[in-house]
Parts: sequence; structure tokens; C-alpha cells
Amino acid sequence: MEMPIQDLSGQKVRRTGEDLVRHLESFELDLRFTAGVWFFAPGGGRFHDRYAPDKTMEERLEIAVGMMDQGLVAIEAHYPNEVNEDNLDLFKQVRADTGLRLVTLVPNLFYGAEFEFGSLSSPDPKARRVAIDRTITTLKLNLELETDFSIVWPGIDGFDNSFGQNHVAARDRFAEGLAEAMDAVPGVRVCIEPKPYEPRANIIYGTTSEALLLCAKVEGLLTNPANTDRLAAGTALMGLNPEVGHMLMAFEDLGYAFSLVCEYGRLGHTHWNSQPLGNYDQDLNVGVVYPEQTEAAMYALKMCGYDQHFGIDINPERMPVERALTNCMDMLKAVNERINGLDHTRIVECVENPAAHRGELEALLIRARYPEARGLSALD
Repeated sequence: MEMPIQDLSGQKVRRTGEDLVRHLESFELDLRFTAGVWFFAPGGGRFHDRYAPDKTMEERLEIAVGMMDQGLVAIEAHYPNEVNEDNLDLFKQVRADTGLRLVTLVPNLFYGAEFEFGSLSSPDPKARRVAIDRTITTLKLNLELETDFSIVWPGIDGFDNSFGQNHVAARDRFAEGLAEAMDAVPGVRVCIEPKPYEPRANIIYGTTSEALLLCAKVEGLLTNPANTDRLAAGTALMGLNPEVGHMLMAFEDLGYAFSLVCEYGRLGHTHWNSQPLGNYDQDLNVGVVYPEQTEAAMYALKMCGYDQHFGIDINPERMPVERALTNCMDMLKAVNERINGLDHTRIVECVENPAAHRGELEALLIRARYPEARGLSALD
């Protein structure tokens, strides 16, 4: 069995001038939404108990199916805590009955006590072996469940005190362990989800640029002919699943960071929420904080021709998950409608010939963001 790996090479196309304008006027983002089953029944945190009762997996899937008419097409889950050998048939049956499928199955490499000092990067050979074997099993299940990719999050791989740490060795162990798993189950794309900190004080490969370095490093370590043949044909086996909240925790600019991933044809999936700059990981609903960053990010993806899914990754502790998901999808739909209606010719001209259009881009955005405003100055 082989995974039908999506072609991401179109993201790498360079466009300027009239070519870029034509692209912006003709291409629209395809808002196909995915959602993680983990936040359908949020648990407690470090400082408070859970505010809502837990839900069975059947109940969570029932909610997800009920939201398909709003654009939810797939769900995301972890192995083995949410999807495992005991409930595989449930997910297969839901897909057969409704069309709702798993878009990704993620190895849980961060929660268990065995990963106290890391998972794939752990200096403890036994713990690292558990992590590699769990990744191998998860990749096999991704094939069986016909997902699009697997996500790997190095959440527990990092350090708290930098002094004396052999950072190079830790990064090598992580990359080599991931490559070993990918060669054991060839033909499965893995998308890294970078995060700068939390739960570790510092997480390895925690920013967008570092994750891109990891992608190249892992692909360079692959030896299985089924993988190397795909690489030789131009297929990216390593990609990114950037999360908006994690990027803002790292003080990254969303449009810049997303475009950097697309430049290398590695944007396999995206996770959407909102987040204050820095701070702890809040997983707020999309657009609650820095809606202008959401707009800039969406426009950057439109410029790059991004055609993959929009994953919702939130923590709706104080509202029903249905309301939270609806708000997030509505926000992305509203932003998409706004950016489609912008004057792309004038925007491109402002960016490519800034000396002749000083302040004009801001003026255009003011009028786009506040269309009901009265008394504004005339804009030639």
C-alpha cells in the first residue's frame, strides 16, 4: 500500500508584476477544514479542573460529522491515546458512512513518563527506542487509514538548562530516529510542527526556519529506495504543519513565515488559532488576537497558491466546541472573502514600486477593513 502524496511543488512558483496580479485575481484558497479530536472535550490545565465532561470518541465524531455542512472535511488524532488498534474500525466505519476521514494520525511522543528526557532525541536508548517504534507503528496506521501525512511534534524534545548540553547530538538523534522510522515505512510524508517552548523551556527545531533545516536533514538521511526514488522525482517527503499560535509564540511574522515554507514547497498542512506575541500557548479562536496577522497570512498563502487543508487547533475551554469551530471557520471564510475582494493590481504596484506609493497600501487596507466608515479622505 502506498500513500497518495500531495504535490506541493506549485508553492515554489515565483510570480511578480502582471503575472502575480493575474494569479491573485484567478486563484482562491480552498477552505477545506480539519479539526483535532483532542479539543472536542478539553481537559483541565495546570491550574484548573476541566470545565466540561469528557466525551467518548463516538460522541466527538458525531459532533464532527454534524459540522461537515460548514466545510469540515477531516479530523486529526494521536496514536495511541485517541486512535489505536481497538477503535480503528470506528474511524473506518465513520468514513464509509459519512465521508469524514482522518487527514493525519500523529504519534504521541510527548506525554508519557518514558519521554521525561525527550523522545526521538532522548539520550536514554530505551526511551528513544520506544519513540522510534511508536513512530513506525503510527506511520503504518497512516497507510492503513489512508491519511494524507503524519505530523510529528517534538514537544518534549529540548532542554531546560542550556549549560553543557550537547545540542548537536540531540538534533542528530532526533533526525536519525525520524529517518529510521520513515525508511521502515516508506512513502509516508511527515510534517513537522515547530514550537519554540512549552512544555520544555526550549524545544529543538522550534521555529519555522529550524524546521526547514530538519526537513532537509532527514531527507538526506533516507536510504530506502522507495523513499529516495520519490525524492529524486521531486516529491517532498518532509513538510511543515506550522501552527499560528506557535509562530506567534516565537515572535514570527505569519505572512513571512508561511511564504518561507512555500518557497521550498514544504507546506503540507496548516494549524489555525490566535495567540498574543510570546506568552504561553493559548490556542484562542482564530482572529481573536491580531486579526491583521491572520489576513496577512491568508494573503501570503493566496500569493503562493496554497491548496492544502486549513486545520483548526484551539482550546475552547469556556464555550461549546461547536460554537468555537463555527467561529473559527466563519473567521477564515470572512478573511478569505475580504482578501479576494482587494485591489490586487494596486497592492502589487505598492509593493513593487514603493517609492511612488508611499502610505497607499495602508490606506487601501483601512478602507477594506472598515467599509462602513464615513468621512474618510478621498483615495485616488
